[in-house]
Parts: sequence; C-alpha cells; structure tokens
Amino acid sequence: MKLRTLPDSYAVVRLQPGSELPEWVDKGPFRSVTRTEHEVSVVCRDPDVPEGESVDRGWTVLEVMGPLDFSLSGVVASLVQPLADAELPIFVISTFESDYVLVRSSDLGRAADALEDAGHVFAA
Repeated sequence: MKLRTLPDSYAVVRLQPGSELPEWVDKGPFRSVTRTEHEVSVVCRDPDVPEGESVDRGWTVLEVMGPLDFSLSGVVASLVQPLADAELPIFVISTFESDYVLVRSSDLGRAADALEDAGHVFAA
C-alpha cells in the first residue's frame, strides 16, 4: 500500500451521547465523527480542541492512498499487524474510499519503519 502522512497533530475526543457537534469539530482538512448509543467520537486537529474536553492528544494520521476498491481484502490487517508486532498503539478509521491509521506522533518514526519493513511505501 502507498501511504502518506497528513500534516498537523490530531486528537481523539469523546463527547456525550446525543451531543450536538461543537464548531471546533468542523475545522481542518481531516475530521471524523462516529455516533453510537454510548458516545460521540471525534477525530480532529489537536489545536482545535478546547481544554476541558475528554481528549487523547498527539496523534498523526497515516492515509492509505486511495480510492480503494471494496473487493480488496486485508488492507487494514496489512497495516495493523506490523504496528501490533512493534507494540504501537493505533486508532483506525475507514471511509468509503480509504483507510486511515492514527499512530502516536511520538511513535511515528517506529511506525514508519515497521510499515516500510512490511512492504508499504510512503509518498514523497
């Protein structure tokens, strides 16, 4: 798979179930919102999240260069396994056209090495 690293630092935020989305969620080139009966999870740029939120900061987004065909299998596994073998925590998001893996910014070098060793290529 060909990957690219998105600019900026990202955060994973937990909002209460049924929450309206605050304005700060809808900023930046990449964001993701998932609603369940138990929570609203948001991934957005770290600097946009105000203090006082339930947040885990300091993530880097790795994008699988797509679009990916729905007939493909094992895409996420091919990314997750080398990162798990390197004992790196991750957060995964899938969309209609692609997959995204978030790694801790402090682990980016190790993550890139593990993914390249597994045959993945980072875009220049």
